[in-house]
Amino acid sequence: MDNQQVIDLFKARGLVDKFLADDMVQSMETTGKSIGETLKDFEIISHKDDIWPVIATEMGTEMVDIANFTPPAELLAVVPAGMARLHGALPINMSAEGLSVVLVDPLNPQAAEDLRFALGKEIFVMVAPDHLIEEKISECYGGSGGGMDDILNQMDHTSGSEASLQDVESEANSAPIIRYVDLVLFQAIKEKASDIHFEPFGGEFKIRYRVDGALFEMAPPPLNLARAIISRVKVMSNMNIAEHRVPQDGRIVKNIGENQVDMRVSSLPTQHGESIVLRILDRSNVNLEMEALGLPQNMFDYVVETIHKPNGIFVVTGPTGAGKTTTLYAALRKINTIDAKLLTAEDPVEYDIDGIIQIPVNEAIGLDFARILRAFLRQDPDRILVGEIRDKETAQISIQAALTGHLVLSTLHTNDAPGAVTRLVDMGVEPFLVAASMEGVLAQRLVRTICKECRASYEPNEALLNQLGVSPHELGDKEFYTGQGCEVCGNGYKGRQGLFELLDITDPIRELITERAPTVVMKQKAIELGMQTLREDGLRNIYNGNTTIEEVLKYT
Repeated sequence: MDNQQVIDLFKARGLVDKFLADDMVQSMETTGKSIGETLKDFEIISHKDDIWPVIATEMGTEMVDIANFTPPAELLAVVPAGMARLHGALPINMSAEGLSVVLVDPLNPQAAEDLRFALGKEIFVMVAPDHLIEEKISECYGGSGGGMDDILNQMDHTSGSEASLQDVESEANSAPIIRYVDLVLFQAIKEKASDIHFEPFGGEFKIRYRVDGALFEMAPPPLNLARAIISRVKVMSNMNIAEHRVPQDGRIVKNIGENQVDMRVSSLPTQHGESIVLRILDRSNVNLEMEALGLPQNMFDYVVETIHKPNGIFVVTGPTGAGKTTTLYAALRKINTIDAKLLTAEDPVEYDIDGIIQIPVNEAIGLDFARILRAFLRQDPDRILVGEIRDKETAQISIQAALTGHLVLSTLHTNDAPGAVTRLVDMGVEPFLVAASMEGVLAQRLVRTICKECRASYEPNEALLNQLGVSPHELGDKEFYTGQGCEVCGNGYKGRQGLFELLDITDPIRELITERAPTVVMKQKAIELGMQTLREDGLRNIYNGNTTIEEVLKYT
């Protein structure tokens, strides 16, 4: 259980102040005692179990006495032994409305959500002392393994250092492990996660999802199942399960529900085992239409006009995960007509688009962006997408293609739109070639949007406004909004949208490029000519109630 959450409950009740809370955290780190024991030592409560009524009251649920309670066999059968141990859950009562359980960590909403999903029943969380719950789970389900019993009983318990390849394959392909990994993937798709992280540490094995750009931890499986789970993912992605010393890449294509989902898989050897990350490419969760990008109307019109030009370079820039590829795919969809030949070079190909020839980069055999681009120019293309301009050679060939009658779309990693121009010059491309070929640069970020179900207005403090660069006296009747957190979102945010900055390469900007002007000078000139910066677009979305000050400050 999160000790900080419990301390915050006592702080909210006025029983603990900030200084005492800091002392308690330091004490727990020094002594290793539980939060209940620490509160007792500091004379906040008289018994370590006195924290549970406070937690029950805060959650709006009941405190139950399970000291002399034993669930009947038919009730225990509802929650399998492995699931009970995995989530620290003991069933208390079954009714037409759903299943009542006590949880070792009642403040962790993910445990109840996982049970709700796995059992297909509404879950009502009640509260009891955690040590009593653990004792009852051990007493009712037998043994004290602390793991998924139905999995453990079917697995070879040979230690990882002595296990043969056959043992590893047997574990990875055992039915319980297959079901567990499938459950993790299904839950990730259901939560609309973009990534799944399997992370081994010294004393635990974590599984985390990234939803709307933020990481959330799910109830972790037992540490002794880490090898089997990671091996199962490697088998699914056609990796070499006998190789643990070097990074590997793979791919999983799997039907989950009614949707086919592509997952890019990456393994990385660490001191505690292999860390695996899956990037989820769920076609049903991505709208590849220009109209769905959220571009302001003037930028939308400019981009549409630019991608219909016969030649030139249009660049989308921003950090990893900013949605650059989605923007370029949407642009390709817009110009994907029967009279145009479109070619793409990608690392890797993320989404298949009918009517477009897509080539994956394979640097292991020397098939890099530059080599693919040279071949493209002999394929009579009209428009070309280069996944990323990474080096001087790729940049030069892209500019050559643009100057010889092709429209080139690509991405760069820079902080803002003017920085993309400077980046190309820094790669070694002659400024006059950049000025002659560039048509425009779109910089973008993704920020979380406020949940519409629990959005409420509030008054931000002056310090926060100062960070934003806004004076309280200039606000007028403008309102600020935040999410309160509800059953729909959980944390006040639901979904993401883009912030955009568009640099139109006009003649004054071309002159500055040719003169090798610094990025700062170029940006100032662009602002004078009407460019709206990322921060300004962020302010527009704040005032419109789409996102929060914190999100805009974080990403601009």
